[in-house]
Formats: sequence, C-alpha cells, structure tokens
Amino acid sequence: MIPLMKRRLALFTLALFPAIAFCEPAKVAEKPAAPPTATKVAKVRLKTTQGDIVIELNSEKAPISVANFLGYVKKKHYDGTVFHRLMPTFMIQGGGFTLSEGKLVPKTPDAPIKNEGQNGLKNLRGTIAMARTGIIDSATCQFFINVVDNEGLDYPNNGGYAVFGKVVEGMDVVDKIKDMETETPPGSREKSFPLKPVVITSATVVE
Repeated sequence: MIPLMKRRLALFTLALFPAIAFCEPAKVAEKPAAPPTATKVAKVRLKTTQGDIVIELNSEKAPISVANFLGYVKKKHYDGTVFHRLMPTFMIQGGGFTLSEGKLVPKTPDAPIKNEGQNGLKNLRGTIAMARTGIIDSATCQFFINVVDNEGLDYPNNGGYAVFGKVVEGMDVVDKIKDMETETPPGSREKSFPLKPVVITSATVVE
C-alpha cells in the first residue's frame, strides 16, 4: 500500500506536470475533438528496448480512447518515443517525446479527446490509461501503465483517468522498466527521468 502522502503527490504530478509529462501541441483545441470510431482490433504490441509489451484494448468500455490510441499507432506516432517518467510505486508514462542529445523533444499530437474516466474501468496494476493535464478533456497522445492499484486515479477523483486496456503479455518488462535508475531532470522536483533511455521502437496492431 502506498503511503497516503505519496499517493497524493503522485496524483498531483500526473495532473499538473506539463513540462515533461504531457504533449505540448502547437495549438490546443478549445473543445475536445469529435469522438473517433473505434475498431474491433483487440491488441497492440509495444516493442521496447527492454522487451515487448502486449496491450489488450477495451473498445466496448473506452471507444474514444481506444480509437485515439489506435490512430497514433497506425500513423507510427509512437515509434521512437520514450517512457519518460518511471515511478516504481505508481506508474510508467510515455508516448509523447523522443530524445535528442539526452533532451526530451515533444511530438506534435492531435486534438484532445473527451475523457472516459467514468467508464467503470479501474486503474489497477497492469492497466493502461490516458495521461492528461488537470483539464479533464485534455488527453492526447500520452498514456501510462499502472504498476500498482491506483484507486486515487479513479472516478470521481478529478474526473477520473480513463483506462482503456490492460497488459496481457510483458508485465515483467513493465516491472523491469519501473525499477530502472532515475534522475531529477532540470526544472523538476520529481526523480523519475530514466538514466538509460527506454525507447518504444515500434507500436503495431497484433493481427
């Protein structure tokens, strides 16, 4: 069980840490984009420099988030991005940045989507959810994988963080990543930036 203070700090930084935690679009839409159409595709494989992670998507409970995620997968947005926040008692987060000379370079995301935090799916260990700012309908390209049960991220807390799938293969890889050595990046008070880059070399639909 994570101490209450650590849970509160983790939730605060997840919602309010735009410097490295979230995509920085050139223009942020004033309203969420229209809900895209989800497909029946069930799984996505993330090939990383630490091993493969296979995610089973839940288009029934989270059609908007799943369609959004698959859109980024199909246009190769995630290829070459990194897991830039590793918190061993909370989650690992990625999908929004590449690395250049050791510095994070944001990738341009699509318009924000409507938050599906009320879909009934819980932020349990092994689930994948949309990362966002403190604005409820602000999720774009970034996601996180819960490495513990994070009930503090579930609705009605701050609108809830939308879970849209779960890891079905490679949870050992997720655990390896969460336990990697980290440092505190410039401008941050959070010791979560991996010393050794964890790169998503490709994200592909499992046929």
